[in-house]
Amino acid sequence: RVKAYYVSTAFQPAFELADARRLANELGADMQVLHVDVLMSGAVTANPPDRCYHCKKKLFGLLLRERAANDGLSLIIDGTNASDNASDRPGMRALQELAVRSPLRECGLAKDRIRALSREAGLFTWDKPAYACLATRIPTGEAVTAEKLAAVETMEAVLAALGFRDFRVRTERGAARLQVCAEQLPLVLERREAVLAALK
Repeated sequence: RVKAYYVSTAFQPAFELADARRLANELGADMQVLHVDVLMSGAVTANPPDRCYHCKKKLFGLLLRERAANDGLSLIIDGTNASDNASDRPGMRALQELAVRSPLRECGLAKDRIRALSREAGLFTWDKPAYACLATRIPTGEAVTAEKLAAVETMEAVLAALGFRDFRVRTERGAARLQVCAEQLPLVLERREAVLAALK
């Protein structure tokens, strides 16, 4: 007996929720959307090096204390996999403290193998680009605000519509910096004006 929870915050772009709804629908899974204002937490908005720890502690703590328990569920699992390095992921410490299990990681499944299995299973997400939360676009120590997150989401949506994949828009002292993989450099040059317009 499984229930899916999507915790909606200012850190996720709109397409993530749309993808989650589509996947839950295709799998016939019951999914509940929980709206949480993570920007109410000073430990999160201050954006310290362990921001992810404070965020995950808040989000998964809410799931454990209020939602899953009320739904009669005693175990929460997440999608952390064997490619995720615990040494540079403060959020994984929060998962351990809350006894959240990560089956993919525990079974030694890394991203490439997960993609292959997902493709075999017919999941539309099998080749979905990796996507970290929007807060990772803001330098550590610089305050996270709703305005900065919204600006990054808008810029990345425009660039995705231009055909970019596996990219990030990072903010730094009021400026925007585009990070792309090497094979997408020709696209940057080809669509230079549109890219500059998006980043302005």
